[in-house]
Formats: sequence, C-alpha cells, structure tokens
Amino acid sequence: MTAVETQMTYSNSYTIHHEETYMTQEEDWDRDLLLDPAWEKQQRKTFTAWCNSHLRKAGTQIENIEEDFRNGLKLMLLLEVISGERLPKPDKGKMRFHKIANVNKALDFICSKGVKLVSIGAEEIVDGNVKMTLGMIWTIILRFAIQDISVEETSAKEGLLLWCQRKTAPYRNVNVQNFHISWKDGLALCALIHRHRPDLIDYSKLRKDDPIGNLNTAFEVAEKFLDIPKMLDAEDIVNTPKPDEKAIMTYVSCFYHAFAGAEQAETAANRICKVLAVNQENEKLMEEYEKLASELLEWIRRTIPWLENRVAEQTMRAMQQKLEDFRDYRRVHKPPRVQEKCQLEINFNTLQTKLRLSNRPAFMPSEGKMVSDIANAWKGLEQVEKGYEEWLLTEIRRLERLDHLAEKFKQKCAMHEAWTAGKEDLLSQKDYESASLMEIRALMRKHEAFESDLAAHQDRVEQIAAIAQELNELDYHDAATVNTRCQGICDQWDNLGTLTQKRRDALERVEKLWETIDQLYLEFAKRAAPFNNWMDGAMEDLQDMFIVHSIEEIQSLITAHDQFKATLPEADKERMATLGIHNEILKIAQTYGIKLSGINPYTNLTPQDISTKWDTVKHLVPLRDQMLQEEVARQQANERLRRQFAAQANIIGPWIQTKMEVQFLLDIAGSLEEQMNSLKQYEQNIINYKSNIDKLEGDHQLIQESLIFDNKHTNYTMEHIRVGWEQLLTTIARTINEVENQILTRDAKGISQEQLNEFRASFNHFDRVRHSWTQKINYIVSESKRNGMMDPDDFRACLISMGYDLGEVEFARIMTLVDPNNTGVVTFQAFIDFMTRETAETDTAEQVMASFKILASDKNYITVEELRRELPPEQAEYCISRMTRFVGPNSPTDALDYISFSSALYGESDL
Repeated sequence: MTAVETQMTYSNSYTIHHEETYMTQEEDWDRDLLLDPAWEKQQRKTFTAWCNSHLRKAGTQIENIEEDFRNGLKLMLLLEVISGERLPKPDKGKMRFHKIANVNKALDFICSKGVKLVSIGAEEIVDGNVKMTLGMIWTIILRFAIQDISVEETSAKEGLLLWCQRKTAPYRNVNVQNFHISWKDGLALCALIHRHRPDLIDYSKLRKDDPIGNLNTAFEVAEKFLDIPKMLDAEDIVNTPKPDEKAIMTYVSCFYHAFAGAEQAETAANRICKVLAVNQENEKLMEEYEKLASELLEWIRRTIPWLENRVAEQTMRAMQQKLEDFRDYRRVHKPPRVQEKCQLEINFNTLQTKLRLSNRPAFMPSEGKMVSDIANAWKGLEQVEKGYEEWLLTEIRRLERLDHLAEKFKQKCAMHEAWTAGKEDLLSQKDYESASLMEIRALMRKHEAFESDLAAHQDRVEQIAAIAQELNELDYHDAATVNTRCQGICDQWDNLGTLTQKRRDALERVEKLWETIDQLYLEFAKRAAPFNNWMDGAMEDLQDMFIVHSIEEIQSLITAHDQFKATLPEADKERMATLGIHNEILKIAQTYGIKLSGINPYTNLTPQDISTKWDTVKHLVPLRDQMLQEEVARQQANERLRRQFAAQANIIGPWIQTKMEVQFLLDIAGSLEEQMNSLKQYEQNIINYKSNIDKLEGDHQLIQESLIFDNKHTNYTMEHIRVGWEQLLTTIARTINEVENQILTRDAKGISQEQLNEFRASFNHFDRVRHSWTQKINYIVSESKRNGMMDPDDFRACLISMGYDLGEVEFARIMTLVDPNNTGVVTFQAFIDFMTRETAETDTAEQVMASFKILASDKNYITVEELRRELPPEQAEYCISRMTRFVGPNSPTDALDYISFSSALYGESDL
C-alpha cells in the first residue's frame, strides 16, 4: 500500500468505498461523534472480543488491539481463520520492514476480496495508530461478517436491520429502528434470543426500567449457550447517549450468524414437509381409489354368477320369489353401487388433477382396476342383468302355461275316466247268450249307440295325448305322473276298442236270431246319444279355462261365446225333437196298451238325463258370461296400467332428454364458483325429481306383477328410463367435477376468470360432438361416442383461431403433449393444461434436492438421525421408509440417498 493522508479526520481516515450498498452508508454518519472517547472504548472492547472469537479457533488471542496486530502475524492469522483461505507465508524477521511487509500482505488480501481501502496504510498499523487499526478491523467485520447478509433483496446493514425488525416485531416494548439507541434497554437483544431459543429466557419477566439487568442477561445467555463472547459492557451502553453503531452492529451480526443457519434449515425442512404432505395425501387418495375399485369389482364379480344362474324352479311360487329377489336387487342393492361407480370416476379425475398440478406423474391403478376396466365390468353386469330379467319373465310365462295345461289335462282325464268307468266290464259281459230275441236286439242297438258314443270320445282322448305331449315338450316338473296317466288312458282306450269289436262280432253272429227291435227306442237312442255328447262338449267348453293378455283376445273369446249362444235355439229344437220321440213311445204304448218296462233297451240315456244336462248347459252359460266379463275387467285394468305407465313415461322420458342437453351445463355464465353453485342447484333439482322415477318404478312393478309384457302407448321402457336417469346423474356429476378441476387449475396456475372463459368459449366452439338423448342412451351400451372432446382437426382449427402458426412438426409436438396416450381426442383439461403450461409455478425435484442438501449440511447423503432431528416424526419416518441406502466412501451405515428419492417424487430419473 502507498502512504496515506494523515491530515484527514478520524472519520475520514478509514472511510471505505465498495461497490456494495453497505460501504456507501458510512458517509451519512456523524463524523464528529466518531471521536467520542466512549465510542472508542466500546469499539476497542467489541472489536477485540470479535477478533478473539475467531482467533481462539487457532489457539491464540489478543489483549491490546493496536499493539497485538503491529507485526502483522496475528492479523494474517485472523484473516485465514475467518476466510478459510491461506495467505502468503509471513516474514519471520522482527525488523520494521518485516512487520510492514506482513501487514501489507494482510491488506492486499483484503483488497483481493473486492474491498478498496482508502487512507489505511501498513505504516499506521505498525506504528500502533489506534484509529487506523480500529478502521481496518471494522473493514474486515463489514466484509466477512456483514456484507453477505441479505433479507428480502436488501443487503449488509439494511439487511441486518430488517432481519432484527422482523424477528422482534411481535415483542412488547421493542422497536428496532437503528443500531444505537434501539438497543440501550436490552429488550431487543433478549427478544432476538427468545425468538429463536425461548427456553433460554423468560421474556415475560423482563422490565423496561431495568436496562442493565436486561443487557447482562442477554450477554450471559449468549456467551453460555450460543457461543457468542461478551463484546460490550452494559454500563457503557446505558450511560452513553448514543452507543457506538459499529460495536452494536458487530455484536448483533454474531446473533444473525448464530441463528441464520437454523432458519435456513427450518425453511428447507418446511419445504420438504410440504412436498411430503402432498405425496402422502396423493397416496391416500390412490389407496382409497384402489380400495373402492376393488370393492366395486368384487361386488360385480359376486353378482354376475348369481345373475347367470338360469336354473329354473319347478313351481310358479318359487319362480315368483326369484323375480321378487331380482326386484330387491334393482331397488336396494344396485343403486348404491351406481353412486359408487360415479364417485370412483370423480375421485380418479380429481386425483389426476392434483397430481398434475403438483408436478407428479399420473396415477396408474393396479392392473384390472382402470376406470375403463370398471366400465367394462359394469357393462357386462348390465348385459347379464338384462338377460336374467328376460329369462325370469320367459320362465314365468312357461310355468303359467304349464299350470294351465296341467289343470286342463286333469279335467279332461277326470271326465274321460268317469265316462270309461265300468265300460270294460260292460263290454266283457255275455248277457246275449241267455237273452230273449227282443233283449238281443236291444243289446245290438245298445251296442251300436255305445260305438257312436265311443267314436265321439275319440277326440277327447286325442286332446289328452296332445296336452301330455306339450307338457313333456315344456319340461313339466311332474311329467312322469302325466305320462303314466296318459298311457293308462290310451291303453284302456285300445282295450275298449278291442272289446267293442269283439262284442259287435258276437252280436252280429246271433243277429239273425232276433226280431227287429222297436224303431222308436232305437231312434231315441240314436238322437239322444249325439245330442248328449254335444251337451257334454258344450259343458266342457263352458267350463274350459282360458288365458288372454289383451282386450282383443278376450273379445275374441266373447265373440266365440256369443256364436255358441246363437246355436242354443237350434239345440233346443233338437232337444224337443228327441224328447218328442220318447213322448211318442209313451203315446203308442198308451194307445195300444203296451206295458213298458220303463227302460230303453238301446240306451242308458233317459229324457230326464237330457233335461238335466240341458238345464246344466243353460246354467253354465251365464256363469261363462260372468267369467268373460271378469276377464274383460281385468284386461281393462291392465290397459289402465299401460296407459298410466305410458302417461308418466311420456313425461319423464322427454324431461330426462331435456336435462341431458350438456350444452346448457357447459355454457353457464359467471365465475367458476357461480357456475358451481348453478350446477349444484341444477343437480339438486334433478335429485328432487327422483320421486317421479320411483313412482314410475312402482307402476312398472304393478305391470310386471300383472304379467303385462307389451305397451303400445309409449316408446319408453323402464330400462330406457333407468339408463337415462343414471346417465343424467353421471353427466351432471362429471360436469361439476370438471368445474372443480377448472377451479383447481385456475388457482394453481394463476389464470384469470376471463382467460378461463375465453378458453372454454374457444373449446366449446370447436367441440362438435353433440348427441341426441337416444345416442346418449346408446353410449351406455356401446361407448362408441365421446362428449366434451375435440378430434385433432378441430383442435388444430381451435389453435389457429387463437393465433398459433402451426406447421406439421409443431402440431405433432403439441399433440404429444395434449394426447400422450394417442387416443385421438383432446379433453378440455388437456387443452387448459397446454394453454397455461408456461405460467405454472410448482415445486421441482431440483428444489426438493436443494432443501435436503441444506438439512444434510451439503453432503450427498442424509442420515436417519438428521431426518428425525429436522423433520416432524410422520414426515421423517415417511422418508426413512422410502429412501434407499447411500453407498459411498466413508459414508455411515445409516446414510440415505435423498437425490434418488427427490427424483422419484416427480417420476424422474436421477438427476
């Protein structure tokens, strides 16, 4: 260094110029006060203590600040300790020029650190000039203890002052405005200590009127617990009108360096805790998704085999119980699962949005648990469900038909068996061997009448066989009994035919032996038998059971019955004619005095039999009328059920169709919060409409219980209504979720409501995929359409409309960003992410690594002990359980690799 201008004042003699702000502050201080002996005393004590706090690290110290630095050796040693660098080797001589050389080496080192020294020369230091020596030490303190302090874009003195103000702001009676008077009462120093180490000082017990006590408390605690030596005297500070600013700054800077490292570690720990909390929350959402998806898939897996079980019950009661169980499934068990499926899709979309906003990789569910997998499983469930319902109804119709046929079979068999009772014994008699001529002829005629009757019953036997065959074809559960009974009737019928032929042959052999029997008896028998058989058929028809399913069918039966009633007058004539023959016999017998036995030898039928059956036929006719009219009433009731269902369905169906217009939901004006409120009100209105659906379900159940299988009054089936209702709920829920995700995106990426509205308007303009309600219903089945998406051509047009100049290469690059899975469509969320990508402000893997590096004291690894010391227990254990062991030279056994862990948090490879 060159010679200095010794005539300058003390203040000017060590004015320091530097590019940093803290150097220019010196010119504003009161230079006259710098000569105050009290200030010089404070500086001597403070600077000496500050130098010794560093020199003791090298095993030495100074006693007199202007004497002990004169040879330059301890001055060079001080600079080496505080800078961590080696200075040139000092001269060993004790001559004056040796001392000047050593001091110059120290001053040159200070200049090499960017500090320009003015008016400070080696000769003044060697001569023990106390003012120059104090000025040089203050230069060193400024450069190595204060210059690097930076708080909120300030530095040096202003930064240190701002740090003190921020730390002491909450404390009563503390108002730090400078580095002299603000510290006289000692409360500011005590507040600094209490703010960082509340365990060392009970601030509530300090008094403003005890400044010496407060200062000594701060000095003693700092020296004992913070390793900050006592650099000031309480009495000197209290008794000085304005304490020395440099002394106060030097002492306070020691507190900054003592606490700043802890604050930096605290900041780093807070950042890590924030990142880990995001990951823990996301993992919880992933676990909840996996659990809900597993439960829903497991329910579908258990339900499908039950619906695929098509083992028919043997009775109508059992099959109706199956139908009731299926209705319970539809009313009770399935609706909560519909809500779970909808909620699962919403949770999945929300989770993906949170992951994307926190710069995490997208969530990939376990194999087989994707939203598409659940949708496919649900689709399979509904297909099986539909088939099961159709099978149930078909099986019930089959059992109904079987019950009808079985009852009809029993009635016809009973009538036939009643007719054939004793016929075999009768045909097997040989009464003709001992009969008279008249009796033989009577037997012959009687047999002829029997043959006529036998032929008339042939049709009933064929009907019995046909019914038995149909019961077998429809798999009647008691077919064995039916077949046995039918076989018995057929075998008996064959035997009757054989016996009839044998008896005829026998009678014909002796026919020439007998006289012609009475024609009138014969004519009566011949006319009475067919008429009697006609009445049997009429009674059978009048009592015949019937099944109809419409007004038209029952009307057809009524028409047939009316036609039958129209034949009754002709039948009555036949009855009168037949009875007239018997009356003629009585008349002849009376006229010629013939004594009649009272028995017609040709038939067992009597006029009384004819009259009795005729009365029965007339009695059955009004009963049949009543049955038909009751069936008309039932069919009319069924028709009312059809019309009642159709009236509601024709209102509910179009209502759902109107509510399915998604364009209304997407074009709601106002802020996203206002849109959310409108959508939730819209959703509540839809939910309030559910009572109409439930009422329609009740009408549908009445229709099913009445076995009504068609309805010409409406095109809407209950299945259409159910599917439309489920799709409507899902659509509004998805729309609400979309707005929620837009709010998350807006808040996370800092875009304005106007920008978001502009993006939505552009997207809606080019989103051309709009569907009718029928197409939306078909979407449930085929999933062949998408809504709220743009194809690549529309997306290109949208970008061009917003001012993008797109070439093929650039557009291909953008498509890889908005459609990474190459699905061929662009969602609104992907469109928003692309438009706001450049403004995103999220944590990165590099930031997390830097935070861990601070906690690890710049090491490439961090120990278990350090994690548990710096982080809350939950976050510390989270890191320990997921970090891999760090392998490196001289690394401890509990060293962990925080670099790989930080990269894995963001789905990146090691940086």
